[in-house]
Amino acid sequence: MTKNMIVTGLAVFVVAVLSPFWFNLVTTTQAAPEPELLGLAKEAKTCVLDKYDMRANHMSLLNEWRGAVVRNADRIYVAANGHSFNMSLSTGENSCLGCHEDKAKFCDACHTYTSVNPYCWECHINPKEIQ
Repeated sequence: MTKNMIVTGLAVFVVAVLSPFWFNLVTTTQAAPEPELLGLAKEAKTCVLDKYDMRANHMSLLNEWRGAVVRNADRIYVAANGHSFNMSLSTGENSCLGCHEDKAKFCDACHTYTSVNPYCWECHINPKEIQ
């Protein structure tokens, strides 16, 4: 009787441990979307940070910018590479949407994939969406 319980316990343990591997064999996953670089972003070849830092840290950077603009009236950010950028989501020279013109293809694709609803657009208006 004890031998049967040990074997049953081991079988349950093995099934539980290997279940994630079996689950991955029968399901498919979708790769994260690659943001489309359009317009000036394709031509500029420079951004505030390199693309890997931007993907990982853009939300922190935007929060820092919000504090600098609202509390200190700082509107220009000088990147480590020496380039100056307007701390703005709006369209305009050297701003986020100035280079990344299509919010739907650049921002929304990744935010939808990751189920993130940033509150940026509660205050900021994308000029392309009003037209």
